[in-house]
Amino acid sequence: MTDDRAARRGLADLLDLHEGRFPVPLLDDAGVRALLATRPRIALVGASSNPARPSFGVLRDLRAFGYDVVAVSPAETSILGLPCYPTLADAVAATAPVQLVDVFRRPDACAVHAREAVAAGATCLWLQLGIASREAGEIARAGGLDVVMDRCTAIEHGRFFGR
Repeated sequence: MTDDRAARRGLADLLDLHEGRFPVPLLDDAGVRALLATRPRIALVGASSNPARPSFGVLRDLRAFGYDVVAVSPAETSILGLPCYPTLADAVAATAPVQLVDVFRRPDACAVHAREAVAAGATCLWLQLGIASREAGEIARAGGLDVVMDRCTAIEHGRFFGR
């Protein structure tokens, strides 16, 4: 798929999600609140050491809220004093299982991470604010995972539990 076609597919998926036409069931507010209340161990895929990137701020905030977060990015070695692993499988093998896979990647890259989340035994695939992927959602649901899309873990934590 060309970059232009992939971008259009991502936008179409996001529009379908907002218009109520998305074919994959997503966790609602009660489900998101319940999930975050369990204090899941989180793999943050697409982590960045650049303070201008949203993934940096979310990683920092989730740690400040007390979540156990592991950083995943092939482009980084360490972020905020945490080791960063090139893949989700590497992160789980080196540390411990994760329950929530929080993805900061373009929609066309999310299916790969959905497969990784299923293989890693996660319980939830979470695509960050502005990201929706029908394919990733279908893979995750077929693998038994809950799915959240177009929401920010840090914002949702703040909304349900305060800062």
